[in-house]
Amino acid sequence: MTTPDLVLETASAQVARAREAKAKRPSIAGFFDEATNTVSYVIHDPASKEAAIIDSVLDYDAAAGRTSNGSADLIVEYVKANDLDVRWLIETHAHADHISAAPYLQEKLGGKLAIGREIIRVQEVFGKLFNAGSDFERDGSQFDHLFKDGETFALGAIEAIAVHVPGHTPADYAFIFGDAAFVGDTIFMPDFGTARADFPGGDARQLYKSIQRLLSLPEDTRLFLCHDYKAPGRSEYAWETTVGQQRRENVHVKEGTTEDEFVAMRTARDETLAMPELIMPSVQINIRGGHLPEPEDNGVSYIKIPVNAV
Repeated sequence: MTTPDLVLETASAQVARAREAKAKRPSIAGFFDEATNTVSYVIHDPASKEAAIIDSVLDYDAAAGRTSNGSADLIVEYVKANDLDVRWLIETHAHADHISAAPYLQEKLGGKLAIGREIIRVQEVFGKLFNAGSDFERDGSQFDHLFKDGETFALGAIEAIAVHVPGHTPADYAFIFGDAAFVGDTIFMPDFGTARADFPGGDARQLYKSIQRLLSLPEDTRLFLCHDYKAPGRSEYAWETTVGQQRRENVHVKEGTTEDEFVAMRTARDETLAMPELIMPSVQINIRGGHLPEPEDNGVSYIKIPVNAV
């Protein structure tokens, strides 16, 4: 059985090999969606052109109830312009602040749609909350592949490993390709801190432990973030940092911050935060792998909004 310590040993060794053999470092392109403050990524092996897309965004006009593909089409254009072979469409977790464009990208570019296997827990919780009914499968079958903690895979010559980092939600994963870790909604730029932990199934203590897992990687490991909110005093958006920078500078969890201190801070801060504007459509769609709810007898899909729910 793979243990958390063994997972980190494997990940750290992978990072070291990538650092020493620079030809095996992935090529990375980030696509920032300012409407949702989300960064999507295309990662590829320069030699084989095998690629993965992480945390894509489907444009959604909440007032009109309409989706569009402008953000996703930028990724399609990039992939085709660089003649890439998309093998994976990866979600770091079921997002609450934007809708995944993975089904659209899969139709255009191919690849397997994947997420961490703990998505089953999230489907169960939100399936009940939204009264999704017996037709909604709560077994992860909406995805082509469910990663487990420590699972290894590859893009051509680029080694990759999936690392379970719960806390923001029970199903968050980081994906490390060579020396680059894509950490989802776990940690942000050092001047902004860390992710909230008050969604159903979230846990601030788990989040602290997950962040410590990530920060135990070699200090020159590159971290690519899923969001940036441009902390006060900073004029530009940013989404790349390193383990070493986070250890030294993160305003919530830098070296010397105890678990109890972090939990107290995170709990107090979360109590002041409003829910994301797109949480209702995002969660209902993303737990379905980015597919809209089944159309009703008039051919239209509907998003449910619980009213006065406990």
